[in-house]
Amino acid sequence: MGALPIDDMSNTFVEHSFIINNFVVMIGKQIEDSLCRVLGDGVQYQWRENDNKIVIPDVSINCNTRDRKNVSLTGIPRMIMEVLSNATEAYDRGEKMEIYRKVGVSEYWIADWRRKQVEIYLNDGKEDGTTCFYLYQTVRKENKEDLQLVMFPNLKTDFDELFYLS
Repeated sequence: MGALPIDDMSNTFVEHSFIINNFVVMIGKQIEDSLCRVLGDGVQYQWRENDNKIVIPDVSINCNTRDRKNVSLTGIPRMIMEVLSNATEAYDRGEKMEIYRKVGVSEYWIADWRRKQVEIYLNDGKEDGTTCFYLYQTVRKENKEDLQLVMFPNLKTDFDELFYLS
């Protein structure tokens, strides 16, 4: 499957935007005095390791926003979150996840507003020198206090705030 056409996003629900905005607001205030930025949907990245094809994550935390190529960022985010929708789930779990692994994103969240859960994946090195994402934790209502950014342990996250949909 190639890059997702922009008009394919017409099948996404407003809940998709709520989750993105909730995360940006929750984290943004906490890191405003640092070099890092939390960036919402619409920020594009271009990486050599991905043949300079443009990728647009739903959310990223990037501590290297000075590195740019035209309107795209080229620095590698430490954390990316994709919010699932019926239209994008296969792409987010497949091709996009593989791109993020390849370029070296350390932490990848897959947020599912339909199931009210977050899968937290960490990128780890293997003995042969390659890397792989492994499922570090799935956070649901039952273990909601476990929702935490692994790469940013000092930042406070709140499950109910993330999934606040009204």
